[in-house]
Parts: sequence; structure tokens; C-alpha cells
Amino acid sequence: MAGRAGVVTLAAVLLTGVPGLPGLSTGQEAVAAEAPGYAFEEGAPRVEGALSTADAVQLETGRTYRSTLPASGPVHYSLELDDTSNIYASATAVPPDGGSAAVIDGVKVSVQDGDGRSCDVDTATFGAAASPHPVAAWAAREISPRRSLCKDAGTYYMTVERADPDGKGASPDAWELELTTVSEPRPAQAGATTAPDAWNSASPEPVAGQARRRAGGAGFTEATPLDEGVWRDDIRPGRTLFYKVPVGWGRQFNATAELGSSISGGTGFVPAALDLDLYNPVRGHVADVGIGYDGRQKSGSLSPLPHVAYANRHAPNSQVAAMRFAGSYYLVAHLAEKVADDFGDGPVPLTLRVRVSGTAQDGPGYAGEPVPSDVFAAGGQDHEAAVDGPQADRSANDDTVMTALAVGGIGTGSALLVGLGVWTAVARRRTVSPG
Repeated sequence: MAGRAGVVTLAAVLLTGVPGLPGLSTGQEAVAAEAPGYAFEEGAPRVEGALSTADAVQLETGRTYRSTLPASGPVHYSLELDDTSNIYASATAVPPDGGSAAVIDGVKVSVQDGDGRSCDVDTATFGAAASPHPVAAWAAREISPRRSLCKDAGTYYMTVERADPDGKGASPDAWELELTTVSEPRPAQAGATTAPDAWNSASPEPVAGQARRRAGGAGFTEATPLDEGVWRDDIRPGRTLFYKVPVGWGRQFNATAELGSSISGGTGFVPAALDLDLYNPVRGHVADVGIGYDGRQKSGSLSPLPHVAYANRHAPNSQVAAMRFAGSYYLVAHLAEKVADDFGDGPVPLTLRVRVSGTAQDGPGYAGEPVPSDVFAAGGQDHEAAVDGPQADRSANDDTVMTALAVGGIGTGSALLVGLGVWTAVARRRTVSPG
């Protein structure tokens, strides 16, 4: 993010070359300022996936973990589940920067019972651009009268593996993983057992108006809040930006992405240069759109989606079924590395036009509390954060550093301590993957 990178760079300048204190090398300064990679949840414990279910470590529902996915073969984790709640398990796979990718490679997640029977399975791939970037897949253990399996309490297993590790151009490296599990209680009262018959499936007009600057985050836990409106950012080839939009019950979501014209003077064409993915509050994939780029402005919109409703889960269409929760929906934008070959590695203008329409409705009325407790919430605080954004905090940090430097009576040592304190406060919220 621009503001954060500026503070880190300034702190690095203060630290470098001061006698008696460690400085940052030129290479370290560049890493600190650019802050590449994926931002994992701060403090997430690391667990090792087991090669056999017999050795699987138990994941606690509602917590986030870090792990490693080998180049081939599945890894297993155990889940202790009751007989009343739905459980959603998601794995975000993070390939190393600068690696290779096969078109249909990615991450595959499944949930199985103690007899090896599949409760659910999902696969997320890199797509036509074959550009490595964070992708997430989800699988569920649902309690439903239409399902005869996976209803009982007991030990279940979350299994994660590569989608196509032997494909042409597939990465030979191990990948980092971020694992999450969410528990959804049953409704207090029985509701509809079929998906809504009709909803507004017409493609809405993209939101018009002056774009506001909002820098994207580097991971799901650092996703930048957005609300309805027009938002402007810049994205470099090979980078992935994360945003989140609060969408309440009864509301309908749509987004359009635009790549601005290039100023590099390069020529060429990159199919699926921009990949825009939408994930629901439990990191389940909903929809995506790919946008080709030839240096001129291009745009693409997500396909029309239904309003958020509990009964959507009964739909045979996976996109409709994924719109089953209120909460924060994640927009994840990735610009393919190949864009740099034709148009240079400089940033490309990115505009997001976000629409949240429809009439707010009451939720299903759960018989208990979800875990985490706020995962299906899209209340006033979420909208306030989306409108105001994190800019105020970052501006305050920038002002603190600049004020310290501007006061002539402050010595080098005092200015250093102020800069170091601000750098620490900013950096402590971010954990970046190796490389």
C-alpha cells in the first residue's frame, strides 16, 4: 500500500548508517518498500499437514493456521465436528513469487468422514493466464435433510492437494497455505428447502462517478474495505490485490473491473491479463471474470448474481449456492506476470465499479453463534470502514514521522526512535510470505 510503503521506506532511511544500530541494506530497503507477497494472518500458528489421516493434527474451528503444501500428494488435517452445525473449510494456496504455473493447476480441498466418504470437494485453478497467484478453494460438511452422509458427530478430515502438479509448466516448489474453518449453526426455525425461484438476473449498469483512491490489501486478512462506488488503484504485473465489500441479507452484489490504457508504449496482447475473483465470507469461490489487455483500456463484469439468501444453498448452480451468507465478500484482482513482457513491469491503472443493490432483509435467525462470531455480519461498522477506509490511520502515521523530522530541536537519536516506533507499529500488522 502506498502510504504504508512510504512510512517503511522513511524508517529504513532513518535506520541506515546510524552508528551503533543495525541498518537495512539496499536490497532490504527495496523489499520493505515494495512489500511483495501474501499477507498471512498475524500470529496464525503453523501446523504440518500429515501424509496419513492417522497422523493428522486437529484444526480448531474458527481459527486460522499456516501450513505447507508439497509439490505432489495430499496432506490431511482433522476436524472434530458436532451433529448440528455446518462446517466450511478453506485453503488459500500461495505459490512463491516468480515461479511457474500450469493452466489447470491450483489447489483442491475436500472434507471426508471417518470412512473415507466425500462430504464435499472443490478446486480452484490459475486459469488461462497461467500466472501463479494466491487461490482459495473450500469444502463443506453440511447438515441437510437431502444428504444421507456426513451427518454424525465425530472426526472428519480436511484434505488439501495440488490440482495438477504434473501439468506443463507446473511449479516444482512447495507452496504456503493459509487454512480457515468456519462453523455455521442451524436456523432457529425451519425455512425454505429450495432456492428462490426468481431473482433479478439482468446485468446492471456499472456504477458511474468520480473514482476514489483506495489501495488494495495483500491478503484476505488485510483486504481493503470498499462499499458501493468507484474505486481506483494501480496494480503491477504478478501482483494480487484484495478488497472486501459488506453485503447484507437481501442485498445483490455486482462488480466491474477496468484496466486503464498503458503509458509504456508497448504493443501486444495478453489474454486473461486481469483475473478478478469473488469469494464469499468463508473464502468460497463465487464467480470470476478474465480481461484481455492490448495496452488500451479494457473492462469486464462479473456475471449477475442473486441477492444474498440462506436458501440459495439449495440451488444446483454453484454461483447461486455460494451466495448463501451475509458478510464480507472478497474481490481479488490479479494481473498476469506476462503483462510485463509487452508493457513493462510498471503499474497498470485499475478501476473497480462496485454496486450493492436490493432491499435489506432479516437473516435466517440462527439457533446459536457462528464461529468466528462476526463472520456473517455486515453491520454499520463494516459499512463505515468501507466508506472511510484505512486512510486515516496511515495518514496519521505519515504525519507523525514527518512532524518528528520537521522539528529542528529533535536530535538524530530522537528522530530515529520516533521513526522506528512508527515503522514497528505499521509493520506488526503484516506477515509476508517468504520470497
